[in-house]
Amino acid sequence: MLSALFGLLGSLIYGASDFFGGLAAGRMRAVKVTAVNSIAGVTLLSGVSLFLGARWSADAIIWGGIAGAVGAVSLALLYGCLAIGPMSILAPIMALLSAVVPVTVAFIRGERLSSIGYLGLAVGLLAVVLICFVPGARTVRPRVRGIVMAVGAGLGVGLYLVFIDLSPSDSGLAPLLVVFSVAGGISWGAVLVLRIVRGPSPMPAADHRWSSATALAIYSGLTDSAASIFFILALRVGNLSVVSVLNALSPAGTIVLAAIVLKERVAIVQWVGLATALLAAALLALA
Repeated sequence: MLSALFGLLGSLIYGASDFFGGLAAGRMRAVKVTAVNSIAGVTLLSGVSLFLGARWSADAIIWGGIAGAVGAVSLALLYGCLAIGPMSILAPIMALLSAVVPVTVAFIRGERLSSIGYLGLAVGLLAVVLICFVPGARTVRPRVRGIVMAVGAGLGVGLYLVFIDLSPSDSGLAPLLVVFSVAGGISWGAVLVLRIVRGPSPMPAADHRWSSATALAIYSGLTDSAASIFFILALRVGNLSVVSVLNALSPAGTIVLAAIVLKERVAIVQWVGLATALLAAALLALA
């Protein structure tokens, strides 16, 4: 029950993080959004670790480092594809793949659930599929580039979840601090390289796009790190397969915000998918 609660809260906050990151990536380079995201994330995690603790070990640093490298690439791809849009289609595609990878790994490692748990997994994956399915000729269709980036982001996020799960169970927030630090180092390095190769982007004084994009990237980092905390707490008391499917429901938050703020059209079948997601969360809570 506690694992499902943490996982569901984390997924909703992840959805908000994806939304803010996608908006920011529409105003500055996606890799720069990831870089700013990492600073905000490390700041929040450092403060919270004073209360939840962070036990450092070689395994915590190694797995956190690997997860951070994968996460940096995944976030850049995710924010890039969300900036291309439409968010209401690309975010669910990413989420579906992000669940399939860790669920497959969990079953290969011998993880088993109750009958209700398996039903919850199936319903959860169905929910993501329903959210992905947008019928009608009037619906905005994503470009091939956006789909490819969403697929890459989904596979990367799935591997990220697996690597975090492999970190020591008593390490507290140490792996996450490494994740955001490594991701930040990679992202800021990429920003520097792009600046050298392409040169600085001109920004008129009257243009406030930079400041607004930075603020959105900071919001994305704060919500991303907060969601990560709930996620790692869920992993410590639950199963990788269950938590990963709950994490895949994050488009619920993204879609609702996209519909309210950006006025993106949400099809009836997607609303059915959101309701199905709630059913899946209830079933997984009983697993």
